[in-house]
Amino acid sequence: MKSLQTLGRKAWIQAATTVMAASLTLGAGSALAAGGALHPHEPKEGFSSSGVLGTYDQAQLQRGYKVYREVCAACHSMKLISFRNLGEKDGPFYDPKYKNPNENPVVKQIASEFEVPTIDSETGDVITRKATTSDAFPSPFANPEAAAASNGGAVPPDLSVITKARHGGASYVYSLLTGYKAPPAGLKIAEGQHYNPYFPGDLSSAWSGDHKHVPAGGVLAMAPPLSAGQVTFDDGRESTLSNQAADVAAFLEWAGEPKAILRKKTGVAVLAYLLLFFGLTYASYRMVWRGKH
Repeated sequence: MKSLQTLGRKAWIQAATTVMAASLTLGAGSALAAGGALHPHEPKEGFSSSGVLGTYDQAQLQRGYKVYREVCAACHSMKLISFRNLGEKDGPFYDPKYKNPNENPVVKQIASEFEVPTIDSETGDVITRKATTSDAFPSPFANPEAAAASNGGAVPPDLSVITKARHGGASYVYSLLTGYKAPPAGLKIAEGQHYNPYFPGDLSSAWSGDHKHVPAGGVLAMAPPLSAGQVTFDDGRESTLSNQAADVAAFLEWAGEPKAILRKKTGVAVLAYLLLFFGLTYASYRMVWRGKH
């Protein structure tokens, strides 16, 4: 019986090893087919929201919103974010004096700067009106076709959850915005395309050099959107390319999960409770079973 159990265990281990090897092989094949990109990195100062106890830097979120408003909003939508979210707890313009973010005067002012489409109740025509705090951020284009026509045939992605949809999150956004480079010699890209080693892609067909050393990254239709001095920060922070990219990446990280700080605090509290419960349970066990062995 023991020998049969040993053989069964060996067979199970061998089967599991085969499955794992096959999975790794398929995964490697998919990675090669999709092309590679450089691993994203954080700015030198990092992101304050990183880690279990990380929190959002409200001043940075405000600067990041300004970068989005003055640069990114010209092409990218944020359909999943409403203006009132800006005034909620841990948001860029949260003010404890206004428990209801719809009453926050800063949020009201920001919303009034936008126009959103609506229907004329009398004629049925599409018209525009001033946005309110309950409205979502409007799209800069009427439809995807208009967006593609204005951007070389590529529809700019919605940025509401871009940090959740890309490996690396805020680090990916930062690396992409600061990572544009001239294409290496031997890499032929089409007019209107831009090389970026942090953008996932497969450059094998455009590479005339050694195909064992295809450059990392890919090409995208978006030209470098940021440059030094492009956005003036109200708090006096130096408007370098790196600072602008870091601040808007932090803002988009918040937009992707506005309740992240609350979730972290809840998680820490739950873990503390479980540790305390474990300690009490173990102490009770020792007390009840003391001397009964």
